[in-house]
This record gives sequence, C-alpha cells and structure tokens, in this order.
Amino acid sequence: MNRCVCTLMAVLLILIYGLVGPREAMAETFVDAVGRHVRINGPPKRIVSLAPSVTEILYYLGLGDRIVGVTMFSDFPRDALAKPRVGSYAHLNVERILELEPDLAVGTKDGNEPNAVALLEQAGLPVYIVNPRHVEDVADTLFSVARLCGVEEKGKRLAESLTSRIKAVKEAVKNLPKPSVFIQINIKPIISVSRHTIHNDVIRLAGGRNVMEDASVTYPTVSVEELLARKPEVIIISSMERGGRFEKAKREWMIWKSIPAVRNNRVYLVNSDILDRPSPRIIDGLETVARLLHPEIGRNQRTE
Repeated sequence: MNRCVCTLMAVLLILIYGLVGPREAMAETFVDAVGRHVRINGPPKRIVSLAPSVTEILYYLGLGDRIVGVTMFSDFPRDALAKPRVGSYAHLNVERILELEPDLAVGTKDGNEPNAVALLEQAGLPVYIVNPRHVEDVADTLFSVARLCGVEEKGKRLAESLTSRIKAVKEAVKNLPKPSVFIQINIKPIISVSRHTIHNDVIRLAGGRNVMEDASVTYPTVSVEELLARKPEVIIISSMERGGRFEKAKREWMIWKSIPAVRNNRVYLVNSDILDRPSPRIIDGLETVARLLHPEIGRNQRTE
C-alpha cells in the first residue's frame, strides 16, 4: 500500500513538473514592504535596480554580477557606473528595462512612479518594493532583499552587523547632552528637513535634536533670519552640489557669529550620499554625525 502511494505521488510530481516547467516548480511568493505579493521563479539572475539605494544594497550583498540595469545616480560602488541606465528613479524608462530581459526589478515606495511599476508588472516582470523609512529599517530591508535573492544567510549576518553598529551608537550617546542641530540639504535656496525624514532619524539616533523638526512641511525652505532665531549649536551641510559650493556655503555661514554653531566653529560638511540614501552606508553617516555632535566619544574611534 505504501509503495503504491509513493509511486502515485512520484507520478503526480513528475506530471506537475512537466506541466509548469522547472522554473515554475521552484516559484516562491514574497510579500514586499507595501503588502504586495510578488511571485518569482527561483533566485533571480538578472536584476534591475530602480533606485540608487537599492543598487547599494544589492552590491552590499555581493550581487553586483546579477545586476543588469540601474537608475541614474547609481554611482556607488564604482562598478555600478558601468551598468546600463534605465532612467531616473522618478522617471523610469519601462521600454529600456524590458529590453534588458530581467527576471526581477527591485524598487522603492518613495520615488518610483506607480504607473511605471504597474506597466512592468503587466509585462510579466515581478517588481519587489522596499520602503525603509528609518535608519533601523535599513537592516530589515537588506535582509528582505537577501531572502528574495537566495542569499538569506549572508543577508542575516550583514543585517545583524548593521544593527549592532546602530546599537553601539545609541549606547555611546545615551547619557550625553543633545545639541541642537540644523541640517542643510540644499544650498540655494536653503532647505532643511522636518521630523518626517531619514535625516531627522540620523540626528536623533546620533544624540542630537533637529531644530527644524517641527516644520509644517517635510523639506522647509529656511531664511537666515529664522536660523538666527533658532540658534543651532551644530550646522551640518549635506548637499548633492559639489565643486567649491560646499566650502562656499560654509564660508557664508561663518559670518553669522551670533549663531552658536558658527561662534564655536561647529559648521561641518558631510557627503550627502551617506545621509540621504537608505542604504547600508547610512550607518556610516550615523557614526559620522555622532562623532561630530559628540567629539568626546572619540574623533578617530568607531562607535561600533
């Protein structure tokens, strides 16, 4: 009897495998960050990244050889510069993406156009959406992408390492005073961030207080007069503008001696890529900001 049952089961499996094919037999369904069910046929081999932060996550997992397309400004690591471009993350080139014959696209809730994502799915391409809103979400996002791509164990180790570094920063600053911080993310006009941003989360975890956290808009435009009134103890300039504009922006602040940050020479320049992108490098940004806000934890000492 048992032998008959086993034989019957084997026949059924062969029939199912023959009907759906080898890849379909391996299909698995994943739930992405916005609750969508994404079905993929085995670990993806040809991946299109729909945002620079996603590109960094994929490379961090050692999956650079599987990436067949990236968006504009995917410039880290340097190998990403050689990958085919598929438009910007806000304006995806759907036709170009499909020409690359990917078996998976990984995108973000903030930035990717829903209509473009829908078109890709209508064409039969699975699209997995991530949505890291806070610094501590980055480790979870990394692990979810690792599972999706069949490198779960590696993703678990790397996610645990990132989480450990975040905890180390929190422990290092937990009993220290919280300086008031102004972060500038655009030079002309002067634009800052409210509490509804990942920048604010970096400042909070690094043991500071964002002087613009109560702004009524996410990215408020700020006048010099308003900043004079708010009197930040630290100013961090984090802008995508390069060349000499960074240093010029700093010099322009240095004439306002009534601002505590200026008076105490605490106006700093920080690479925007380690503060703007919800990728593993934002932990570098967190550690950098923690050392700027709290020199007492050691200028050359990692907080991990």
